[in-house]
Amino acid sequence: MMLFYLVVFLHLIEINNGITSPILPYTTYNHSIELKTNVADLWWTTNEINQEILFELHIHTTGWIALGISPSGGMNGADIGVGWIDQSGNVHFQDRYALSTITPIVDNTTNDWFALQGREQNGWTAIQFKRSFDTCDSMDVSIKSGTNNLIYAYGLIDPTNDITYHETRRDSRTLSLRSYNDPPLESEFTQFDHFDFRLNNYSIPSIDTTYFCKIYKTPTNYSSKRHVIANQFLIESSNRDFIHHILMYECDSTVQFNDSNLPEGLCYDVKTQIQSCAINIATGWAVGGDYMTEYPKEAGYPIGGDFQIKYYMIEIHFNNPNQISNITDSSGIRFYIGNQLRQYDIGYLTFGTDILPTSLAIPPNVQNFIVDSYCPINATISIPMSGITVISAFPHAHLQGRSISTKIIRNQTAVQYLFNGETFDFNYQFEHRLAEPIKIYSGDEFATRCVYNTVNKTRITLGGESVHDEMCLHIFTYYPRMNNTSICLNRISFSSWQMLMNKNISAIFSFDEFENWLMNINWTSQLVTQWQEFYNNASRLVLYGGEANLQHLMLSRLPKYEDLKQKECNKSSTGNNTTVIIPSFNTIVFLAIYLMMLIKYLML
Repeated sequence: MMLFYLVVFLHLIEINNGITSPILPYTTYNHSIELKTNVADLWWTTNEINQEILFELHIHTTGWIALGISPSGGMNGADIGVGWIDQSGNVHFQDRYALSTITPIVDNTTNDWFALQGREQNGWTAIQFKRSFDTCDSMDVSIKSGTNNLIYAYGLIDPTNDITYHETRRDSRTLSLRSYNDPPLESEFTQFDHFDFRLNNYSIPSIDTTYFCKIYKTPTNYSSKRHVIANQFLIESSNRDFIHHILMYECDSTVQFNDSNLPEGLCYDVKTQIQSCAINIATGWAVGGDYMTEYPKEAGYPIGGDFQIKYYMIEIHFNNPNQISNITDSSGIRFYIGNQLRQYDIGYLTFGTDILPTSLAIPPNVQNFIVDSYCPINATISIPMSGITVISAFPHAHLQGRSISTKIIRNQTAVQYLFNGETFDFNYQFEHRLAEPIKIYSGDEFATRCVYNTVNKTRITLGGESVHDEMCLHIFTYYPRMNNTSICLNRISFSSWQMLMNKNISAIFSFDEFENWLMNINWTSQLVTQWQEFYNNASRLVLYGGEANLQHLMLSRLPKYEDLKQKECNKSSTGNNTTVIIPSFNTIVFLAIYLMMLIKYLML
């Protein structure tokens, strides 16, 4: 009975959070989302140990309903579970596969969508079902860590022979199913104090790419240290198509600005004034991400009082490919302040590469080009012996990025992924909440890999700030905060480029000349292979530490380590797929009573 009341209570909360289905979910779930108001709601819980996911789909119809995992966001190649409730209350469920945009066929290999229970109520259909992350079935799509493309659809009547055409009753949604960071509602924080760092009617330049930087000072009314418990990214609805990302950086604790004339302007124009505010990332948002983020109950981001950071820089990347003029923007960040200090201070740690062309130079027309970086023990010795707890990951790349991952290396052995973003989508850059917090320790090393696809490019892609350039950043949120370590980034060494070019870069090459040489390379398949080998074997400069103590060291080559073992597909076939029918609850009760009476009769 207590479980029933708990489910009812949580459902009331979900209604306030946008869930519109009148049907109570069968159980409590870790995640829920309104797919479309008064049309479709989805609940799910992932199980990393059993490598499976439990779904519950509610759709406003008494016909068939469907949920699919798509490789690209459309029907083509999608793996789909289709179900309905018949007049007797029995659940029917099918595993289907979309060869194209026509009616998906019943999967004739194995049945990998398993219905558990379902019902119709108040004109809605609700079905609970599960599926493995990887079914080892050629007619299924793996639910990978990172960004997932979901499709859903429904019909108005139950099928007699085959499902009816859905017409316009379908849609899609991009989510990180295995690492979803459920955004809180703004209404949950209205009782808390807050302050904003935001622009004031800034005129967005009518050029393709703009990086605007502005310095802010901690509000003076926080005389004692407080904790930020949630951030809200204030993106003006009319300008969402123009804002690619917002980052907040901490300035060096020793820097002092003229508070009556804080620096602001195009980042390149004010770079000498903001150079002490360009390393320690403190929070961020990118295109497609959720606008609200909340810290765990045990930790908050420190602000005010004796906290050493007094100034911050907001960097906003405006993307205006059509070079539209007369647009003003007042976007920024709102910080909600808790009433009490929490146990830990939040910190941020960034792996990957810096954004110079000497770090990223990716050949055109390549399906998978790999850029590896490594953070050695010298850079992580400052992590406390007791360790730090990592709670979320924010992978960041641009248009050609396809996956971003970081592994923990101990004693030359990869022990686990810190986060494995197997699938990355430029248009949906989420902060991923780890399924379970991960502890990392002093002396741990980290291997970060970014994979790019440039089959749509005819010229080389270089590291840079434009969305047409590339980045490789993996930003982690953790606690307790370290004050002397915030980055560990790699750059291909000048000596390696010298050997490749047979030239002395430092002597006769400027960066402009270097870029010009890269842009004029005539690419062949053989050269692309050699380029990947160069990236695999080149020496690297490692930049690590923080704003006030940035250090560097040289890696003659990427360290070797024993890699994680690939999971083998050892699933045995379950035979040809048919419609699975689950009897209604009333039918099950009737059969149970009948069986009990039969046993009693036989015992007479």
